[in-house]
Amino acid sequence: MRLTGATFFDIAAQDPWAVCSPAPASILPRILPGADHLISYHVLTAGRCFARIVGKEAIPVEAGEVVVFTKSDPHIMSSTPDLRADPPTADVLDIAAASQTPFPINYVKDGTMSARLVCGYLACDALPFNPLLEALPPVIKAGDVKGDGGWLGQFIKLAVSEVAEKRAGSETVLTKLSELMFVDVLRRYVESLPPQHTGWLAGLRDPHLSKALALIHDRPAHSWTLEALAKESALSRTVLAERFTRLVGMPPMHYLAKWRMQIASELLSAGNSNVASIAADIGYESEAAFSRAFKKMIGVPPSAWRLGIRTASGFGSEASETEGGPEGR
Repeated sequence: MRLTGATFFDIAAQDPWAVCSPAPASILPRILPGADHLISYHVLTAGRCFARIVGKEAIPVEAGEVVVFTKSDPHIMSSTPDLRADPPTADVLDIAAASQTPFPINYVKDGTMSARLVCGYLACDALPFNPLLEALPPVIKAGDVKGDGGWLGQFIKLAVSEVAEKRAGSETVLTKLSELMFVDVLRRYVESLPPQHTGWLAGLRDPHLSKALALIHDRPAHSWTLEALAKESALSRTVLAERFTRLVGMPPMHYLAKWRMQIASELLSAGNSNVASIAADIGYESEAAFSRAFKKMIGVPPSAWRLGIRTASGFGSEASETEGGPEGR
Protein backbone atom coordinates (compact mmCIF):
# COMPACT_ATOMS: atom_id res chain seq x y z
CA MET A 1 0.00 0.00 0.00
CA ARG A 2 1.43 3.36 -1.04
CA LEU A 3 1.01 6.04 1.63
CA THR A 4 1.17 9.82 1.44
CA GLY A 5 1.38 11.61 4.77
CA ALA A 6 0.62 15.09 6.02
CA THR A 7 1.05 16.38 9.56
CA PHE A 8 -1.60 19.04 9.84
CA PHE A 9 -2.49 20.31 13.32
CA ASP A 10 -0.56 21.04 16.52
CA ILE A 11 -3.23 21.36 19.20
CA ALA A 12 -2.71 22.79 22.69
CA ALA A 13 -5.79 22.41 24.88
CA GLN A 14 -7.14 23.36 28.28
CA ASP A 15 -9.98 21.48 29.98
CA PRO A 16 -12.76 21.28 28.99
CA TRP A 17 -12.03 20.87 25.28
CA ALA A 18 -13.14 18.89 22.25
CA VAL A 19 -12.21 18.82 18.55
CA CYS A 20 -14.01 17.03 15.73
CA SER A 21 -12.37 15.61 12.62
CA PRO A 22 -13.01 17.31 9.27
CA ALA A 23 -14.94 15.29 6.72
CA PRO A 24 -12.61 13.44 4.30
CA ALA A 25 -14.22 15.22 1.35
CA SER A 26 -13.20 18.58 2.83
CA ILE A 27 -9.64 17.72 3.82
CA LEU A 28 -8.43 15.48 0.97
CA PRO A 29 -8.55 18.09 -1.83
CA ARG A 30 -6.72 20.60 0.35
CA ILE A 31 -3.78 18.53 1.53
CA LEU A 32 -3.72 15.23 -0.36
CA PRO A 33 -5.45 15.74 -3.74
CA GLY A 34 -5.99 12.66 -5.88
CA ALA A 35 -6.27 10.17 -3.01
CA ASP A 36 -9.55 8.40 -2.33
CA HIS A 37 -9.10 7.24 1.28
CA LEU A 38 -8.11 9.13 4.41
CA ILE A 39 -6.52 7.69 7.56
CA SER A 40 -6.39 10.03 10.56
CA TYR A 41 -3.94 9.82 13.43
CA HIS A 42 -3.55 11.70 16.71
CA VAL A 43 -0.40 11.55 18.83
CA LEU A 44 -0.92 12.66 22.42
CA THR A 45 2.39 14.20 23.51
CA ALA A 46 1.22 15.58 26.88
CA GLY A 47 -1.73 15.06 29.23
CA ARG A 48 -4.61 12.67 28.71
CA CYS A 49 -7.81 12.66 26.68
CA PHE A 50 -10.47 10.48 25.07
CA ALA A 51 -10.90 9.42 21.45
CA ARG A 52 -14.15 8.16 19.96
CA ILE A 53 -15.89 7.54 16.70
CA VAL A 54 -19.12 9.54 16.75
CA GLY A 55 -21.80 7.33 18.28
CA LYS A 56 -19.29 4.80 19.66
CA GLU A 57 -17.66 4.22 23.03
CA ALA A 58 -14.79 6.54 24.00
CA ILE A 59 -11.23 5.22 24.31
CA PRO A 60 -8.90 6.68 26.97
CA VAL A 61 -5.57 7.96 25.64
CA GLU A 62 -2.46 8.76 27.69
CA ALA A 63 0.62 10.80 26.79
CA GLY A 64 2.90 8.64 24.66
CA GLU A 65 0.07 6.92 22.82
CA VAL A 66 -1.21 7.30 19.27
CA VAL A 67 -4.73 6.68 18.00
CA VAL A 68 -5.29 5.82 14.33
CA PHE A 69 -8.73 5.98 12.68
CA THR A 70 -8.44 3.77 9.61
CA LYS A 71 -11.89 4.01 7.99
CA SER A 72 -12.42 7.77 7.62
CA ASP A 73 -15.08 7.66 10.35
CA PRO A 74 -16.05 11.02 11.91
CA HIS A 75 -14.46 11.17 15.33
CA ILE A 76 -13.88 13.42 18.32
CA MET A 77 -10.88 13.97 20.59
CA SER A 78 -11.91 15.47 23.92
CA SER A 79 -11.04 15.98 27.59
CA THR A 80 -14.03 13.91 28.76
CA PRO A 81 -15.85 11.04 27.02
CA ASP A 82 -19.14 12.83 26.32
CA LEU A 83 -18.13 16.25 24.95
CA ARG A 84 -19.29 17.20 21.47
CA ALA A 85 -17.69 19.42 18.85
CA ASP A 86 -18.23 20.68 15.32
CA PRO A 87 -15.66 20.03 12.57
CA PRO A 88 -13.44 22.93 11.44
CA THR A 89 -15.07 25.31 9.01
CA ALA A 90 -13.91 25.57 5.40
CA ASP A 91 -12.12 28.89 5.98
CA VAL A 92 -10.08 27.41 8.85
CA LEU A 93 -9.05 24.51 6.65
CA ASP A 94 -8.11 26.90 3.83
CA ILE A 95 -5.92 28.96 6.18
CA ALA A 96 -4.30 25.83 7.62
CA ALA A 97 -3.62 24.37 4.17
CA ALA A 98 -1.96 27.60 3.04
CA SER A 99 0.23 27.82 6.17
CA GLN A 100 3.30 25.95 7.29
CA THR A 101 2.18 22.71 8.89
CA PRO A 102 1.53 21.57 11.50
CA PHE A 103 -0.93 24.46 11.85
CA PRO A 104 -1.12 25.55 15.53
CA ILE A 105 -4.51 25.59 17.25
CA ASN A 106 -4.55 27.00 20.76
CA TYR A 107 -7.45 26.15 23.09
CA VAL A 108 -5.60 27.43 26.17
CA LYS A 109 -7.17 30.65 27.45
CA ASP A 110 -5.83 31.78 30.80
CA GLY A 111 -4.90 28.58 32.54
CA THR A 112 -2.53 25.68 32.19
CA MET A 113 -2.36 23.44 29.16
CA SER A 114 -3.88 20.05 29.99
CA ALA A 115 -3.22 18.20 26.72
CA ARG A 116 -1.20 18.52 23.54
CA LEU A 117 -1.71 16.60 20.30
CA VAL A 118 -0.03 16.31 16.95
CA CYS A 119 -2.71 15.38 14.42
CA GLY A 120 -2.25 14.35 10.86
CA TYR A 121 -3.42 12.28 7.92
CA LEU A 122 -2.30 9.48 5.68
CA ALA A 123 -3.84 9.03 2.25
CA CYS A 124 -3.96 5.92 0.13
CA ASP A 125 -6.02 4.29 -2.60
CA ALA A 126 -8.79 2.08 -1.27
CA LEU A 127 -10.18 1.11 -4.68
CA PRO A 128 -10.45 -1.24 -6.34
CA PHE A 129 -8.71 -3.66 -3.94
CA ASN A 130 -6.80 -2.83 -0.76
CA PRO A 131 -6.57 -5.95 1.42
CA LEU A 132 -4.78 -4.13 4.22
CA LEU A 133 -7.49 -1.51 4.69
CA GLU A 134 -10.17 -4.17 4.53
CA ALA A 135 -8.42 -6.12 7.29
CA LEU A 136 -7.95 -3.26 9.76
CA PRO A 137 -10.34 -2.35 12.59
CA PRO A 138 -11.82 1.18 12.60
CA VAL A 139 -9.56 2.30 15.48
CA ILE A 140 -6.09 1.23 16.58
CA LYS A 141 -4.39 2.54 19.72
CA ALA A 142 -0.69 1.92 20.32
CA GLY A 143 2.10 3.20 22.52
CA ASP A 144 3.60 2.90 25.97
CA VAL A 145 2.70 5.48 28.59
CA LYS A 146 5.64 4.34 30.76
CA GLY A 147 8.17 5.17 28.10
CA ASP A 148 8.84 3.38 24.86
CA GLY A 149 12.30 2.63 23.61
CA GLY A 150 10.98 1.39 20.27
CA TRP A 151 10.30 3.24 17.05
CA LEU A 152 6.92 4.60 18.17
CA GLY A 153 8.43 6.18 21.26
CA GLN A 154 11.20 7.69 19.15
CA PHE A 155 8.63 9.06 16.70
CA ILE A 156 6.78 10.83 19.48
CA LYS A 157 10.00 12.38 20.82
CA LEU A 158 11.04 13.52 17.36
CA ALA A 159 7.56 14.88 16.61
CA VAL A 160 7.60 16.95 19.80
CA SER A 161 11.04 18.31 18.91
CA GLU A 162 10.14 19.18 15.32
CA VAL A 163 6.88 20.88 16.32
CA ALA A 164 8.58 22.92 19.06
CA GLU A 165 11.64 24.04 17.12
CA LYS A 166 10.03 24.52 13.67
CA ARG A 167 13.36 24.09 11.91
CA ALA A 168 13.80 24.24 8.15
CA GLY A 169 12.38 21.11 6.57
CA SER A 170 10.42 20.11 9.68
CA GLU A 171 7.22 19.72 7.65
CA THR A 172 8.87 17.13 5.41
CA VAL A 173 10.45 15.36 8.38
CA LEU A 174 7.11 15.08 10.17
CA THR A 175 5.42 13.79 7.03
CA LYS A 176 7.92 10.97 6.59
CA LEU A 177 7.89 10.20 10.30
CA SER A 178 4.11 9.83 10.21
CA GLU A 179 4.35 7.25 7.43
CA LEU A 180 6.91 5.23 9.41
CA MET A 181 4.81 5.61 12.55
CA PHE A 182 1.85 4.04 10.77
CA VAL A 183 3.96 1.05 9.75
CA ASP A 184 5.05 0.55 13.36
CA VAL A 185 1.46 0.78 14.60
CA LEU A 186 0.49 -1.90 12.08
CA ARG A 187 3.32 -4.17 13.24
CA ARG A 188 2.17 -3.85 16.82
CA TYR A 189 -1.40 -4.60 15.85
CA VAL A 190 -0.44 -7.71 13.89
CA GLU A 191 1.69 -8.95 16.80
CA SER A 192 -1.27 -8.51 19.15
CA LEU A 193 -3.70 -10.61 17.09
CA PRO A 194 -4.84 -13.87 18.73
CA PRO A 195 -3.74 -17.15 17.10
CA GLN A 196 -7.29 -17.92 15.94
CA HIS A 197 -7.64 -14.63 14.06
CA THR A 198 -8.43 -14.95 10.35
CA GLY A 199 -8.08 -12.48 7.51
CA TRP A 200 -5.35 -11.00 5.32
CA LEU A 201 -3.18 -10.05 8.30
CA ALA A 202 -3.42 -13.58 9.63
CA GLY A 203 -2.19 -14.75 6.24
CA LEU A 204 0.87 -12.53 6.62
CA ARG A 205 1.65 -14.16 9.96
CA ASP A 206 1.53 -17.66 8.50
CA PRO A 207 5.06 -18.47 7.21
CA HIS A 208 3.76 -20.44 4.21
CA LEU A 209 0.97 -18.06 3.20
CA SER A 210 3.20 -15.04 3.68
CA LYS A 211 5.58 -16.60 1.16
CA ALA A 212 2.74 -17.11 -1.32
CA LEU A 213 1.50 -13.54 -0.81
CA ALA A 214 5.02 -12.15 -1.25
CA LEU A 215 5.43 -14.06 -4.51
CA ILE A 216 2.14 -12.70 -5.85
CA HIS A 217 2.96 -9.15 -4.76
CA ASP A 218 6.55 -9.18 -6.04
CA ARG A 219 5.93 -10.99 -9.34
CA PRO A 220 2.35 -10.29 -10.44
CA ALA A 221 3.17 -10.76 -14.13
CA HIS A 222 4.46 -14.30 -13.62
CA SER A 223 2.31 -17.12 -14.99
CA TRP A 224 1.47 -18.45 -11.56
CA THR A 225 -0.43 -21.68 -11.11
CA LEU A 226 -1.71 -23.12 -7.86
CA GLU A 227 0.88 -25.89 -8.18
CA ALA A 228 3.76 -23.41 -8.65
CA LEU A 229 2.69 -21.27 -5.69
CA ALA A 230 2.30 -24.36 -3.53
CA LYS A 231 5.77 -25.61 -4.44
CA GLU A 232 7.39 -22.23 -3.66
CA SER A 233 5.45 -22.04 -0.38
CA ALA A 234 6.43 -25.57 0.70
CA LEU A 235 2.84 -26.79 0.79
CA SER A 236 0.73 -29.18 -1.23
CA ARG A 237 -1.81 -27.74 -3.66
CA THR A 238 -4.68 -28.89 -1.47
CA VAL A 239 -3.28 -27.47 1.76
CA LEU A 240 -2.36 -24.14 0.16
CA ALA A 241 -5.80 -23.73 -1.41
CA GLU A 242 -7.62 -24.63 1.81
CA ARG A 243 -5.45 -22.56 4.16
CA PHE A 244 -5.27 -19.54 1.85
CA THR A 245 -9.05 -19.50 1.40
CA ARG A 246 -9.71 -19.97 5.12
CA LEU A 247 -7.33 -17.26 6.33
CA VAL A 248 -7.23 -14.72 3.50
CA GLY A 249 -10.88 -15.17 2.51
CA MET A 250 -10.50 -16.13 -1.15
CA PRO A 251 -8.63 -18.71 -3.26
CA PRO A 252 -5.04 -17.90 -4.31
CA MET A 253 -5.86 -17.45 -8.01
CA HIS A 254 -8.74 -15.11 -7.16
CA TYR A 255 -6.39 -13.05 -5.01
CA LEU A 256 -3.83 -12.95 -7.84
CA ALA A 257 -6.45 -11.66 -10.27
CA LYS A 258 -7.52 -8.93 -7.85
CA TRP A 259 -3.94 -7.92 -7.08
CA ARG A 260 -3.17 -7.54 -10.77
CA MET A 261 -6.13 -5.20 -11.17
CA GLN A 262 -5.04 -3.16 -8.16
CA ILE A 263 -1.64 -2.60 -9.75
CA ALA A 264 -3.25 -1.80 -13.08
CA SER A 265 -5.60 0.74 -11.50
CA GLU A 266 -2.67 2.54 -9.86
CA LEU A 267 -0.73 2.66 -13.13
CA LEU A 268 -3.79 3.92 -14.98
CA SER A 269 -4.36 6.65 -12.40
CA ALA A 270 -0.71 7.72 -12.61
CA GLY A 271 -1.18 8.27 -16.34
CA ASN A 272 2.44 7.56 -17.31
CA SER A 273 1.94 4.26 -19.17
CA ASN A 274 -0.28 3.22 -22.04
CA VAL A 275 -2.79 0.41 -21.65
CA ALA A 276 -0.74 -2.08 -23.65
CA SER A 277 2.34 -1.68 -21.44
CA ILE A 278 0.22 -1.90 -18.29
CA ALA A 279 -1.30 -5.13 -19.58
CA ALA A 280 2.17 -6.58 -20.11
CA ASP A 281 3.34 -5.38 -16.69
CA ILE A 282 0.71 -7.47 -14.92
CA GLY A 283 0.98 -10.58 -17.06
CA TYR A 284 -1.49 -10.19 -19.94
CA GLU A 285 -0.44 -11.16 -23.42
CA SER A 286 -2.69 -8.63 -25.14
CA GLU A 287 -4.28 -5.26 -24.47
CA ALA A 288 -7.67 -6.62 -25.50
CA ALA A 289 -7.57 -9.49 -23.01
CA PHE A 290 -6.55 -7.12 -20.23
CA SER A 291 -9.28 -4.59 -21.08
CA ARG A 292 -11.94 -7.33 -21.03
CA ALA A 293 -10.74 -8.64 -17.68
CA PHE A 294 -10.47 -5.14 -16.17
CA LYS A 295 -14.02 -4.21 -17.14
CA LYS A 296 -15.35 -7.58 -15.96
CA MET A 297 -13.76 -7.21 -12.52
CA ILE A 298 -13.85 -3.46 -11.90
CA GLY A 299 -17.03 -2.52 -13.73
CA VAL A 300 -15.55 0.11 -16.07
CA PRO A 301 -13.00 -0.14 -18.91
CA PRO A 302 -9.38 0.98 -18.31
CA SER A 303 -9.94 4.19 -20.29
CA ALA A 304 -12.78 5.21 -17.98
CA TRP A 305 -10.76 4.46 -14.85
CA ARG A 306 -7.94 6.63 -16.16
CA LEU A 307 -10.43 9.49 -16.56
CA GLY A 308 -11.45 9.17 -12.91
CA ILE A 309 -14.68 7.23 -13.38
CA ARG A 310 -15.08 4.84 -10.45
CA THR A 311 -17.52 2.08 -9.62
CA ALA A 312 -17.41 -0.83 -7.24
CA SER A 313 -20.38 -2.62 -8.79
CA GLY A 314 -19.63 -6.25 -9.36
CA PHE A 315 -15.95 -5.94 -8.43
CA GLY A 316 -14.46 -9.31 -7.66
CA SER A 317 -17.72 -11.18 -8.09
CA GLU A 318 -16.75 -12.60 -11.48
CA ALA A 319 -12.98 -12.91 -11.04
CA SER A 320 -11.64 -16.05 -12.62
CA GLU A 321 -10.23 -18.56 -10.19
CA THR A 322 -8.67 -20.76 -12.83
CA GLU A 323 -4.97 -21.50 -12.62
CA GLY A 324 -2.79 -18.93 -14.35
CA GLY A 325 -5.01 -15.95 -13.51
CA PRO A 326 -7.69 -14.11 -15.49
CA GLU A 327 -9.32 -15.84 -18.35
CA GLY A 328 -8.05 -14.95 -21.81
CA ARG A 329 -4.56 -13.86 -20.85
